[in-house]
Amino acid sequence: MFDLDYLKGMKKLDPSSMMENVLNFPEMVKTGIRIGKDAKVPLDYKNASKVLFTGLGGSAIGGDILKNLLYDNSSVSITVNRNYTVPKWVGEDTLVFAVSHSGNTEETISAFKDALSKKAKIIVITSGGALKILAKENKIPVILVPGEKPPRASLPYLFFPVLIIMYKLGFAKVKTGELSELLKILEMLKKTYAPEVKLEDNPAKKLASKLFAKPVIIFGSADSTDAVATRWKCQLSENSKVITFACTIPEMNHNEIVSWGMLKKILRKFAVLFIRDEYELPQIKKRFKLTKEVISKRANWSSEICSVGNCMLVRMFSLIYLGDFTSVYLAILYKEDPTAIKIIEEFKNALSE
Repeated sequence: MFDLDYLKGMKKLDPSSMMENVLNFPEMVKTGIRIGKDAKVPLDYKNASKVLFTGLGGSAIGGDILKNLLYDNSSVSITVNRNYTVPKWVGEDTLVFAVSHSGNTEETISAFKDALSKKAKIIVITSGGALKILAKENKIPVILVPGEKPPRASLPYLFFPVLIIMYKLGFAKVKTGELSELLKILEMLKKTYAPEVKLEDNPAKKLASKLFAKPVIIFGSADSTDAVATRWKCQLSENSKVITFACTIPEMNHNEIVSWGMLKKILRKFAVLFIRDEYELPQIKKRFKLTKEVISKRANWSSEICSVGNCMLVRMFSLIYLGDFTSVYLAILYKEDPTAIKIIEEFKNALSE
């Protein structure tokens, strides 16, 4: 197994500096917040009664996080859309965030046109591309974000402007001190997970070592940590190139749990992660406990990943940040370039033919 404390070797395996992107995460959060505060939004957008967040991949995960974060702190319903069209109910009373980091995501461009035809209130978040041009032509507000990093590494640029706008429009209440606490916790975690910290003292390196050579299943809880579980799944899939699945409690207790009674030799290969939050409902805590009892004895290895922080925003991003670090360390263990996405590029080329 590769030595994660061999920093020179790690840099060779990370030629596009994905680890540097992860280390810059706190500064990117500051930038994302500033972009949101500087954004100009039409006053009549306050009249929207529902919100649709449309995007794909690294440009869409922010919508999932927003939906979880504001589950009990929003005056409007929030729906995440990953499709070429938008739902039939979208109309003049709908605020649509059309998010494409590159500005060239074909599904998001198509959904933008559909929302436009339905006279929705639209805000585009992008670094440029065809989506920016279309928005400008139709006098739709555009929030420009830096475009030099891959979409999955640009989460702070794509999420925090949306959050700040939700606050500006009065769709959610700002919790006192949450942004300052977030930045403080992220800086603390950065020091804890940084490459210079030896494996024996580095939780992210330790976790990557445990996940090595195993497919991964991640459990989150509905409307709490299921978006975090999805983020982990995507990061382990793209950065680490590992087969990863994400499941949601309590839903999986009504179906997927049955499958853990079959294919025992295959299940013994899996690593299982339970993404936990201390403010889970009592019923969810009990379900996690019982689910863990069923699954842990059948898997190769399992562990609980617990959030830190006082408010929901901080706790969610404390989990996300650990996942980002772990995914890069795991890629290094596999001697894979964390940035490379060869299969996705080949797939896009085939689509364009």
